[in-house]
Amino acid sequence: MFATFVIAFREFLEVFLIIGLFWGVSKKLTLKKEKEIALAGGVGIILSLILISCTYIFGDYARTVLTERNADALESYLLMFSGVFIIYVVFSLHKILNEKSHKVLIKTKEKMQQNVFDFSLFLTIVFLIVREGFEIALFTATTSLFASFIQNFIGLILGLGVASLVGFLTSVAYRKISIKKVFQFTEYFIILLGASLFQTGLTTFLDTHFNISLSDLVSFHLSFLPNEDTFIGGFLQNFLGVDSEFSLVRLGVMAIYIFVVYLLFIKPKSQPVVNKIKN
Repeated sequence: MFATFVIAFREFLEVFLIIGLFWGVSKKLTLKKEKEIALAGGVGIILSLILISCTYIFGDYARTVLTERNADALESYLLMFSGVFIIYVVFSLHKILNEKSHKVLIKTKEKMQQNVFDFSLFLTIVFLIVREGFEIALFTATTSLFASFIQNFIGLILGLGVASLVGFLTSVAYRKISIKKVFQFTEYFIILLGASLFQTGLTTFLDTHFNISLSDLVSFHLSFLPNEDTFIGGFLQNFLGVDSEFSLVRLGVMAIYIFVVYLLFIKPKSQPVVNKIKN
């Protein structure tokens, strides 16, 4: 649910920025295309919700097929895979998809300025929004297996709701809300989420296959924390990787994960700036 919320918020925020861009161009140039834009936005969001829901329904069915004997083993594999995959899609694949989307936006904006759009504008906006919905379905396909359909759907709707609120506040007070900082914060949350997923998966994997309990290695059990079956306990375990059986070794796994992500994805971003300063 929490992974779904973070990814849905990030992608749906892009949806509202896309809608806001077309809306602003139409207003500025008095093209009177607001109805087409609003209708296309609504259709695109509905189609995206249907697409994502189908993915979660499939995940819900897959959970019923799993036997209890294989559930822990499969869960450990998927959690570790999700921890790596979620970083890859956000920092690498997502960048490639956004570059392609940006090119489409530029061409569409140019054609709007020529006042030649009507039904084609509608289809373009629907396509761009459904593409974001496809990304949500793709990016949360593995993590959705660990929660029921209703939990995933709640996370999806919460992400949509918060994204729409941020998008609205940005349009009202665009100087006070930095979209760049919003996306930066979500990247940090996603890194933490990835570290949590990977650490939990590795802990389950070692315990299931080798009977090695990372929770017992330099442990400082947080017995005061609520059970993992509760809402708060589930949030702490799934989003922060913390539970009542936490240990320094498990914390170390998360720290190493974050450090590797920093070296691979975050540090290279600042490198060109350093080179420019030197030059």
